[in-house]
Amino acid sequence: MENATHNLLESRFYAYYSEKGGLSADHFEELKPYYSFKTVPHNTYLLREGEIGHYAFFVESGLLQSFSLDEKGGEHILQFAPENWIIADRASQYFNKPSDYYIKAIEHSTVVFIQPAFMEKASQWSNEFACFLENSLQRNIYIQQKRINSLLAMTAKQRYLSFMDMYPGLLLRVPQWMIASYLGITPESLSRVRRELLSDR
Repeated sequence: MENATHNLLESRFYAYYSEKGGLSADHFEELKPYYSFKTVPHNTYLLREGEIGHYAFFVESGLLQSFSLDEKGGEHILQFAPENWIIADRASQYFNKPSDYYIKAIEHSTVVFIQPAFMEKASQWSNEFACFLENSLQRNIYIQQKRINSLLAMTAKQRYLSFMDMYPGLLLRVPQWMIASYLGITPESLSRVRRELLSDR
């Protein structure tokens, strides 16, 4: 990884937090010590199991994933993070505990590394940002609850349709085995689901 030269005012990062969180250019200047743009090559790990998660990662361009490994080395994908998504191990970051997960770039990416102080200071300076952050945390809880419910109660077809709704642009960006891992099914089952959906048209 290396620092990326980036025009802040033309970045997705600036657009996202200025639009949704109400931060001004002056706010970003004050917060400059607490974020940095980095170029992340394909297959680079941003976090490994057992490490403390010191950052949240905003995806300026490219694609990240979080996953865990079972005892046999099998990969279980928890989340994808394309452009304009934020990914982190919140439990590790906020409770200072070793992570149970990995976060890795699955495309060549530009990523903004965000320290917790960025969120804390922005919330102190802007009530709009504090409300946005609270809503984001609640939405994240909602998404995680839906994810658990999908794995426990949904059929493979329902899980796949839910995946397409959440990640509409990823079907051509990730291999089938990764989608199957995210859905908690085998690649063969995913192939059957896709054939069924094609025959239903």
